[in-house]
Amino acid sequence: MTKRRPARSSAAGPRADKTAKTDKKATGQPGLVLAHYGQVSLVEDDQGGIFRCATRRKLQRTVCGDRVLWQPGNPREGTITEILERKTTLVRPDHNNRVRPVAANLDQIVVVIATRPSFEYGMLDRYLVAAELMGARPVIVVNKSDTLDDESRHKLEQRLGVYRDIGYTQLFTSTRSTDGLTALHGQLKAHTSILVGQSGVGKSSLVQALLPDLDIRIGTLSQVTGLGRHTTTVAMLYHLPDGGNLIDSPGVRDFTLCQVPVEDLARGFLEFEPFLGQCRFHNCRHVTEPGCVVQDAVRSGKINARRMDSYRELVATMGKNGK
Repeated sequence: MTKRRPARSSAAGPRADKTAKTDKKATGQPGLVLAHYGQVSLVEDDQGGIFRCATRRKLQRTVCGDRVLWQPGNPREGTITEILERKTTLVRPDHNNRVRPVAANLDQIVVVIATRPSFEYGMLDRYLVAAELMGARPVIVVNKSDTLDDESRHKLEQRLGVYRDIGYTQLFTSTRSTDGLTALHGQLKAHTSILVGQSGVGKSSLVQALLPDLDIRIGTLSQVTGLGRHTTTVAMLYHLPDGGNLIDSPGVRDFTLCQVPVEDLARGFLEFEPFLGQCRFHNCRHVTEPGCVVQDAVRSGKINARRMDSYRELVATMGKNGK
């Protein structure tokens, strides 16, 4: 089992997100952004009230999980005057390959997979790398466990064995049999987590199981926004009954990393950590360079060869120079 590094505060890579800083001149009361869509953010105050807020000009776009300062205006409306510095930010590239924040100030990424649709190593690895680089704890949840017989479950556990050996938490869950839901509740408690995964893995059913009053909550939010059920098409933060926060993000067919310097990308693979900095060349990319300790670790079985293939594929996507 690989020893986990201390969490780093970061956005796309190991550098802290400096795009959101406190303006000493800004005034207002503290608030939490539950969701953002169009020109409107849903902001929760310290008493649990929810307000429809516009963002002051010259401020960047808010995202789910942002801590802000805001000023009330009309009943149930207000203005965001400042976005406080983000501790962590989950980002992905948009259609124009520009960095697009998805959620802020989370400390745990829960990647939901299932047997159908079958999970892809590449996408799972990209989520895990994104979590490591931003300083969040990754958790792998295998949903729809009720569809597995003993043989198929054993085969799936073998496929996931590489991640268990690295030290990643794995939970098997089912909303039909309630298998693993107690353990999942415990994993989410005292954390701000985001639930991610491709469409069809049963994320919505999991959210409903974790939040039995979800329809009531959505109805309340719809009344504030005036947008009806459209509030479910964006990332949304919910408070869990047993403690902790859960951010539910819309399902995606794929997840792509933003551009990451290759020296940072290697740190996204937790099992590489003991070998980094020991290669012959200080700027080793761990691909074809001679004297590479990471490649030696693969050959000796200390690093899984399939994970090395995944790393090399990511290096290739970052460009010929690895950036």
